[in-house]
Amino acid sequence: MDVIAQMLHVLEKTVSPDKNELDAAQQFLEQAAEKNLPEFIVTLSKVLADPANSQVARMAAGLQLKNQLTSKDPALQVQHQQRWLSMDMNIRAEIKNNVLQTLGTETTRPSSAAQCVAGIACAELPHNQWPGIIAHLAGNVTAMPARTEAVKEATLEAIGYICQDMDPQHLQSEANRILTAIVQGMRKEEQSIPVKLAATNALLNSLEFTKANFDSDSERHFIMQVVCEATQCEEHQVNVKVAALQNLVKIMSLYYQYMESYMGPALFAITLEAMKSDVDEVALQGIEFWSTVCDEEVDLAIEASEAMEQGRPPEHTSKFYAKGALQYLVPILMHTLTKQEEFDDDDDWNPCKAAGVCLMLLATCCEDDVVKPVLPFIQEHIKSTDWRFRDAAVMTFGSILEGPDPTTLKPMVVAAMPMLIELLKDPSVVVRDTTAWTVGRVCELLPEAAINESYLVLLLTTLVEGLDAEPRVSANVCWAFSSLAEAAYDATETTEDEPATYCLSSSFEVIVSKLLETTDRADAGNSNLRSAAYEALMELVKNSAKDCYVIVQKTSLIVMDRLQRVLQLEAAVQTSSDRAQINDLQSLLCASLQACLRRMRPEDTRQIADRVMTMIIEMLNVSKGRSGGVQEDALMAVGTLVEVLGTEFMKYMEAFKPYLALGLGNHAEYQVCLAAVGLVGDICRALSTQVAPYCNDIMQLLLENLANDSVHRSVKPQILSVFGDIALAIGAEFKTYLEVVLSTLQQASQAQVDKSDYDMIDYLNELREGCLEAYTGIVQGLKGDGNNITDIAMLQPHVAYIIKFIEHIAKDEDHSDSNVCCGSGLLGDLVTAFGNDIIPLVETQTIQDFLQEGRRSKTAKTKTLATWATKEIRKLKSPWGGSTSTDAQLCRGSHVSPFPASSAPNGHVNDGESAVDLSGSA
Repeated sequence: MDVIAQMLHVLEKTVSPDKNELDAAQQFLEQAAEKNLPEFIVTLSKVLADPANSQVARMAAGLQLKNQLTSKDPALQVQHQQRWLSMDMNIRAEIKNNVLQTLGTETTRPSSAAQCVAGIACAELPHNQWPGIIAHLAGNVTAMPARTEAVKEATLEAIGYICQDMDPQHLQSEANRILTAIVQGMRKEEQSIPVKLAATNALLNSLEFTKANFDSDSERHFIMQVVCEATQCEEHQVNVKVAALQNLVKIMSLYYQYMESYMGPALFAITLEAMKSDVDEVALQGIEFWSTVCDEEVDLAIEASEAMEQGRPPEHTSKFYAKGALQYLVPILMHTLTKQEEFDDDDDWNPCKAAGVCLMLLATCCEDDVVKPVLPFIQEHIKSTDWRFRDAAVMTFGSILEGPDPTTLKPMVVAAMPMLIELLKDPSVVVRDTTAWTVGRVCELLPEAAINESYLVLLLTTLVEGLDAEPRVSANVCWAFSSLAEAAYDATETTEDEPATYCLSSSFEVIVSKLLETTDRADAGNSNLRSAAYEALMELVKNSAKDCYVIVQKTSLIVMDRLQRVLQLEAAVQTSSDRAQINDLQSLLCASLQACLRRMRPEDTRQIADRVMTMIIEMLNVSKGRSGGVQEDALMAVGTLVEVLGTEFMKYMEAFKPYLALGLGNHAEYQVCLAAVGLVGDICRALSTQVAPYCNDIMQLLLENLANDSVHRSVKPQILSVFGDIALAIGAEFKTYLEVVLSTLQQASQAQVDKSDYDMIDYLNELREGCLEAYTGIVQGLKGDGNNITDIAMLQPHVAYIIKFIEHIAKDEDHSDSNVCCGSGLLGDLVTAFGNDIIPLVETQTIQDFLQEGRRSKTAKTKTLATWATKEIRKLKSPWGGSTSTDAQLCRGSHVSPFPASSAPNGHVNDGESAVDLSGSA
């Protein structure tokens, strides 16, 4: 049997109902790939390309070939692409030729060949290889005489996959050619529905790199005409209609500023008609269009507000489409809300749910203007005999609570609350569910209306009863209790940290008891009820008054007993489902215990601390190599205990040290590593100098994490910050680590990121904040009580660089308020530590502007630190001021400045020599 025949035989067995045949076929294919990959994929491409082969074999060949070219895992995808590029060019050319000639010859959909073409293109085009592929594909669609319908469809699918999977920057030069082919396939003259659909989907994937085409009036008009025409397809072409509407949604998101000339003549009518459609997929896109409009206009309102504060015109301005269309949109959305099903699947997205979200966005966008159009509907249907209309009225009411002025809404809400309380007992589970959600929204957004004494007792009684309702209703009741607890606490008129009593005090024990009972319901696993009940319990404990303390104590004991029982169940766990439930329960109980510990008096916490630590260490023991979530929650619980016990935590350090090390070394689950790093900071602040014996091991682990490129980027700024906590804790003893840490901070301060990526800008600011906090801790730690002249002198050669680093941040227009806050505090610390000789370094215009920005900040802490730093500088400059401290004297008598010249950070990490990887990779 030759190679092709053998491969055909095996590929046809990949769909065998016989498990043995199936496993044998899979094993053969894996071994063939390992033995000689180039030969394997050439053979697959030959099987795929031959129309004489069975469609089963061809489809299986295409799937196997695609899987050797692409992967959903980004890291594996890169490996596959590099492996492909390393193959002999002649082999690659043969495979490319085979997959291209396959286009249009398959009878199955989607086209396997199209996926293979896209996989190869995505590997080669970024490296300027396969230069003619886009022209070839476009020619398949635009050629005269025309190619077959099947060839055009498969080709447009390939173009769509390429546009979807490739970085848009690599396709911009081909945008015109791609658009020409796509528009050719979308024209109303095109008779083939499959071709139209493939073209419309391809357009959806190409919109991000066709900005230049949208910038041109004539090209944009043509694209918009083709898309709008595609939305008017006949009923049997509903998939094309949906895809065209999806294009309009994305176009509105990407090119809002160009839509004015199309809104009145076309888009308004097209999308309103779509919203009214009886076809769910069409209605969803119509609603999504207006949700997108609201999103854009909310962002534009924020931009306009920021521009006004800064005294400049905004870059883009809102056209207020949502306000203009409000009176037409609201009736359609409210009517759509009446189309809900009684036994709706929570996971199914439908027009009814989309309409609720759209109403909320309209309320946020249009503010007070939304109230008038919705009131008549609410008033007319809130007492309707038809549950669907009652539910729609309540949903409408709940949806408009955020956006309009609270003073406008408050009288309405107060008047409506008795009716809502009554509806919490409605015969319809859907109405009760929506009402519980609405009451939760009232508690969160208009707390004063929720805790009105005229109906508060009745509300609490009804909500407690609601905890016995169906899980979907009870979960919303739990959320209402969470918001209500915070509202009640915030409403107390006291200057103390903890009020003596509050409006929930008389009902506190009943509510807590009922919530604990709810967490134990047999059906608490449904609708996320158990989690919601525990979260409500935590909020109540967190927002409790002094007269509720005994209940908080009792709750902590109940939680510990439950945690103990769950730990005893570990040995009985057999299935993955049981394991997941146990892990979730441990996490919830850990979080609940934290809430109780934070509320308890130190003397009471000490009495249970031994038991708490024993359980936590047992949890960390049994969760090794398993759920990171359990380990993260356990470490956070230790952090809370550290905060409460302070120096008394020292007695647990020896036993806990190995588990802290495990957490710091858990690179696979970065949330655990992050929690461990945060815990190091907590321990340093609590134990101060007593932590010194453990610092060698901790510092080694932290430095290893910084150098490890597999450690998630979010951990690294926190590690830098923790260096400051360690320095502050051990003071002069930090000298042991000073040089390596200062070198690390210098490398980190020079990090550069892609400024077109907002996430990376945020990361850079976090990295800089970590550096500033580290420097601050080092300055304060080495300075100590002000008598450690020798210790602080060790930092002297680095002061000029540190200040240049602050200037570097100041000149970056993307710096954050937190950067200003930390930078201002550090400047103040440097001035108080080094005295008069630092003045020339901080008198630069850049530093002065930086501090002025801090003084004008809306954040209290930033304003306070910038003002303090400014005063410290002025104090030194004043004729009667100046530092007489030993720190300042350190620099006197020198005929040159004690601070060596230093250039500003050049923005480059030393790639060859750096022991620190701060590239931002996960």
